[in-house]
Amino acid sequence: METGEEFGPWLARQLKLAGKTQADLADELKLTRAAVSAWITGRSTPRPTVMADIAEALGTDVGTVHTRTTDTQAGLPVSWYHRPGYPDGGRDLGNAAAFAFDADVQVLARETCQNSLDERLTENGRPVKVRYTLHELTGEALDAFREAILWNELFPHYSAVSEAGGNQKVGRVVDAGVRDMYEKGRLVLLRVDDYNASGLIGDDYSDGKFAAVVRRQLESLKSGPGAGGSYGLGKATLWATSALGLVLINSTLSVPHEGRTERRVIGRLELPWREVDGESYAGPAWFGRPDPESPGARVARSWWADEETVESLHLTRENEEPGTSFLIVGAHDVAGLAANSSDPDDVPIGEEEGDEDTRDINRMHARLVEALGRDFWAAMTGGGSRLPLLEVSVRALRNGKEVVAEQQVDPSVEQPSRTRALRAYYDGTTVSRLTEAGQVAARNVPLKLPLSGGAHGTFGTHQAVLLVTEAEGDRDGAKNRMHSLRGNRMTVKRTVVARLPTNTNPFQAVLLVGEAAGETAPFAKEVEEFLRAAEPPEHDRWGQTEELTLRWSPSAYRRISALTAEANNAVRELVARPKRSSSEGGEALRKALTVRTRPKAKTPTGPVVPVLDGLDATVGDGGEWQITGEVSIPRGDEIVPMVPVAQLDVRSGGRPRLDWAELVGVEGCEAENGTLRFTPGARRAKFRGTTDVTSHPVRTTLTRLVVELRAGKGSDA
Repeated sequence: METGEEFGPWLARQLKLAGKTQADLADELKLTRAAVSAWITGRSTPRPTVMADIAEALGTDVGTVHTRTTDTQAGLPVSWYHRPGYPDGGRDLGNAAAFAFDADVQVLARETCQNSLDERLTENGRPVKVRYTLHELTGEALDAFREAILWNELFPHYSAVSEAGGNQKVGRVVDAGVRDMYEKGRLVLLRVDDYNASGLIGDDYSDGKFAAVVRRQLESLKSGPGAGGSYGLGKATLWATSALGLVLINSTLSVPHEGRTERRVIGRLELPWREVDGESYAGPAWFGRPDPESPGARVARSWWADEETVESLHLTRENEEPGTSFLIVGAHDVAGLAANSSDPDDVPIGEEEGDEDTRDINRMHARLVEALGRDFWAAMTGGGSRLPLLEVSVRALRNGKEVVAEQQVDPSVEQPSRTRALRAYYDGTTVSRLTEAGQVAARNVPLKLPLSGGAHGTFGTHQAVLLVTEAEGDRDGAKNRMHSLRGNRMTVKRTVVARLPTNTNPFQAVLLVGEAAGETAPFAKEVEEFLRAAEPPEHDRWGQTEELTLRWSPSAYRRISALTAEANNAVRELVARPKRSSSEGGEALRKALTVRTRPKAKTPTGPVVPVLDGLDATVGDGGEWQITGEVSIPRGDEIVPMVPVAQLDVRSGGRPRLDWAELVGVEGCEAENGTLRFTPGARRAKFRGTTDVTSHPVRTTLTRLVVELRAGKGSDA
């Protein structure tokens, strides 16, 4: 029979949980206290027959005593521990770390996915798998969950915060979260699971990953220069995304603790200072088993939960692979509402801004997929001998039933041009200059690493790798941009390449620095450390920081500026049209890379491209877009078939594409498999279309529609 923890430490903890002494156990077993002491200290172990008596004394079964892979259920029950107010009267009106981030699921995705990448187990070579699950609870499912988290114990604390909220941001957010749950009878959970990760290893209180995440603020134990995090702030996004300030955790450990690895459970609540029943509380609270070693057995520590408990808390993991599940209770996405609605009048009558729409699981699903594809496309890309570091999926449930199918984030769909460029580099198929469509040009760009400690001179020269390829459609987002990344392959910096030559063909560029350029690249590890110090808490740029100044010098950031300038110059050279000394070279490049040019005024002798010059759109009773499009067709020998594409207009990133429920030709054209084929000789055409409501990521009344005509055939457009 497989055993877990050593018998002595296990028995000592069970006695504390049961509120018994060694003498009490000795009396119940009719043995000497010295015998029990010998078991505790490890000098001896009890005989099998005595094991049964110990089990009876502890109120458990003999199998638990033999295996010791869990605590007995005797003793103090799981409860909430609220940190008492400070004796000196000080008050914390919220966790300052959480104020560094907005309530934004896209920020949450960036920070949590970065943390999972940093905790990936590298020995097996497999990627870390991260799954985001949005889950809306109503009715009986909501009641059962509130009972599982002991809501009645928490409610007086929420009431105190709401009543004292006033001008406090935290108080207003909490009050809105509680009101939404009661008035609308729903609660949104957002769960982040990772697999093939280290898990929250270490003791509850001493130095370790568990204490760094659950007990402490501003502590980062990230190891290795390639790690993304460095400030210990990223975990605060979990609580910032919860309107109730509540996160539950279930971790499967890669290194056993107390002889166990599975279902290590704890909860943490972040509220401001409050008074409840005449007693003041400092802010945070923990959900766990009271620690008998703490004063009055009040402090809650993690416990090893059974399967039934984790199921009631919506924390069941899909397998025994190491990693951690974070459950954000009362998830909302205030920043997402602002990003999707530029006009405050877009909020429907009868609803307050930031109310219902901040908890729309369909919209949050779409924004998560967009952010993960934009920021982690490179980590999800493999090729040659380089394997992907990351797999990510997003799904949405309502009362346990799937409402948005699990979607695997595909980098070749979300960022097709950049993914093609990175794969070409991994496969060794890059070229020195672009001469044909689909090619990827590569060039080395130097980064001169300064000496540390403010000394003058250069420690060494690292060769970053620049990749440039033509832009492919709109999925890459804005064109003529450069994404810069280092070892964990998360996009750190997104910049516009300025001062481009006239008539430059649209392109996308990627700059691989540090270990992203290859672990054997000169000074790769040193560059990782240098650039990591140059990143702010958001990890969205490289520049002057206090860390960079203290460890290198006030002018160290100029080395990064020089790298950017060198990379921009290299891009300009690679995308510039070469002078056409012969008809072959210049004409070949023009045909290969110039896309979607309008036909000239003169009547062409080849194919002509129809143009959409009129559009009428209304919203149907079922929430679908109903459009009528008018098309102008130039004179020509052949009319190119066109594909109408319906998209939602967004402020940034790729536009979400809608499916057609119906597409028909009305005049001068016929619709076939989503493609309009025009009548020969026609100068004008008309078509009608109705969008498929199930493909809408956002409620129609809060969106703006964009319709384009693209040359191509169906999915190729």
